[in-house]
Amino acid sequence: MIVFDLRCAAGHVFEAWFASSGAYADQRAAGQVACPLCGDRAIDKALMAPSIPAKGNRRADLASPAAVKAAIAEIATRQAKLLEGSQWVGTAFADRARAMHAGEEAERPIHGQASLAEARALVDDGVPVAPLPIPVVPPETAN
Repeated sequence: MIVFDLRCAAGHVFEAWFASSGAYADQRAAGQVACPLCGDRAIDKALMAPSIPAKGNRRADLASPAAVKAAIAEIATRQAKLLEGSQWVGTAFADRARAMHAGEEAERPIHGQASLAEARALVDDGVPVAPLPIPVVPPETAN
């Protein structure tokens, strides 16, 4: 698996995982890569900083608990907005996503649960899926 920083034509930068550089190129060419904020499919790789570890005697600056809480709240708010109009399909997610990709079922926004093996198989088969940054509580367990 490889992670890329991507940018849409509107300037939104986001991170996405792919099985390989070739898988990214294939999915992008097929219009399967879209900005999670605006849905734009005009996507290019964004400039990425190399991962250079800090010296062993240096401590990383830690964000304050209030800053972390605010960042999580912002992510949760954006995720909730993205999921508006999306149907919860639970553990049937992999089967439903694959059926939509194969044209056996009408395409529509869905979200649900998949094991790591199921998610990898979907990505390997070119099915456009993305993990959610914050786990979604299944509707039947929400209070």
